[in-house]
Amino acid sequence: MPNLSDFSAVIFDMDGLVLDTESSYCLAWQKAALELGYHLTDSFCMGLSGLPGPVIDHKLRGHFGDGLPLTVFRQLSSQYWHAHVSRYGIAVRHGVADWLSYLKRQQIPYAMATNSRRANALHCLQLAGMADEFTILVSRDDVAEGKPDPAIFWLAAERLQVAIAHCLVLEDSHSGIVAANRAGAFAAYVPSVPPADSTTISLCDVMADDLAVLLARLGVQTLVS
Repeated sequence: MPNLSDFSAVIFDMDGLVLDTESSYCLAWQKAALELGYHLTDSFCMGLSGLPGPVIDHKLRGHFGDGLPLTVFRQLSSQYWHAHVSRYGIAVRHGVADWLSYLKRQQIPYAMATNSRRANALHCLQLAGMADEFTILVSRDDVAEGKPDPAIFWLAAERLQVAIAHCLVLEDSHSGIVAANRAGAFAAYVPSVPPADSTTISLCDVMADDLAVLLARLGVQTLVS
């Protein structure tokens, strides 16, 4: 197992990894579906974790059929989501502060690569009080295909000016780990939705239940929180 100091750069996912957004997305989807006369289970919602918008649309169509008015569903879920996070904010996941503190102390460059659109990502980071933490942000707007396509990680590595093989990618979803694996990065899996997927585990290079635990596993024992 390599130490964190062995990597030249670190690439973070956003939703479910740095920010606890998955639960608020699920709540918004469920409220929108209910208003339209449909029911979305928690397990189905969590199965959408980390997927780009078009794939989510495809899965919703497959689940509900062509009768679901996707445009209206998206509008309603957006309204419910913005109302929720405007009131309650967005939590930062445990261990993120430890990671950022260590990387800054050791002057290891880092970036964020997210399937979210840039405007949404920036809004989420602002609501979480992290608007200035990620100076390098690669979003779904920057690539032709989102994860599981590897292009988003290649672009992040390019902007970091580090070879992708020397990058550690932190991901919480199956699509993110697939993308990191295809990109040729060292892939760390911190699942946000238990239980951990066995196929995803087989594709990652290391797994931990928590970012702080992963940090210790990579040789950093002194935590700031």
